[in-house]
Amino acid sequence: MNGKRWAALIIAAALLFFSLIVNITTSALFSEEETDLFNELFATADESFIEEVVEEGSGSDKIAVLSVDGTILADSSSSLISSGGYDHESFLAQLDYAAEDDSVAGIVMYVNSPGGGVVESRQIYDKIQQIKKDTEKPIYVSMGGMAASGGYYISAPADKIFALEETWTGSLGVIMSSVNFTQLLENIGVESVTIKSGEYKDIMSSTRDMTEEEQQIMQTLNDNAFNRFVQVIAEGRGMTEAEVREIADGRIYDGIQAKQIGLVDDFGYLEDVTAAMKSDLGIENAQVVRYTSAPNFKFSQFFSATMQNLSGESSELSGLMQKLTQSNSPRLMYLYAE
Repeated sequence: MNGKRWAALIIAAALLFFSLIVNITTSALFSEEETDLFNELFATADESFIEEVVEEGSGSDKIAVLSVDGTILADSSSSLISSGGYDHESFLAQLDYAAEDDSVAGIVMYVNSPGGGVVESRQIYDKIQQIKKDTEKPIYVSMGGMAASGGYYISAPADKIFALEETWTGSLGVIMSSVNFTQLLENIGVESVTIKSGEYKDIMSSTRDMTEEEQQIMQTLNDNAFNRFVQVIAEGRGMTEAEVREIADGRIYDGIQAKQIGLVDDFGYLEDVTAAMKSDLGIENAQVVRYTSAPNFKFSQFFSATMQNLSGESSELSGLMQKLTQSNSPRLMYLYAE
């Protein structure tokens, strides 16, 4: 074992010992409430986000800008300080906050995303529908360079959708994929052994070919998710399901094409969208604020990052940690796959 690995093990033991001492000390010296507060300093704060003023206003009304920038997935970040990319839990919390804030007259969602998980996309969609039902606050969408697949799914229920002529949108459909290593394993003389409780327990396994029946099973799941996607677009855009299916063949549309087929309403940048909402609501003097996820220190991620840096990217420990913390299971995605 080299010096780096010894150092990693020593630091791991030291950190575990430190954690034990902290737990014992805080339990002995502090009240339950104080201990909880201390622990929160080393825990996640998924609900935290920052409200910053983008445009000053003289009135009491606000336009809230929320961003979906990145792949729509609930997977947690592995970085030590999480401050960039898409944070699913934070975004859902931002929607709740904007809905409950009486000073927020309208919501603008900036969407710059290739899509993501079917579940996460549905969660955002349901949240938007609930806000519209409970508050009647208008929701506009401002598309960035890309608002495809799940990015369009979450945009569909908006009252108005704005894009750029250069925006890539569309990719209306569902995808699920896996890699088949059967031939590679045969070439290198490796045999996979699977013990399962049912015939289909290892469906879409990467170590064997799928049967026709298995392909049909997975295709049915895909079709069901696609049917829900079609319904979301039809209801949101005032189209028939037949009209949606005619354009939902998975292709990408630019902004001009999307407007021609009824997927977007108008062109404009984010500032044009907020200005349009102000005008439509008759609140030209409204303040524009933006919600962004706050930097979030995570003690557990500090431990993981320290171990990885000391042990090396190619070490057994790093590889094991990655396998334990990441799922390679196939999943249905509303995602534009390049």
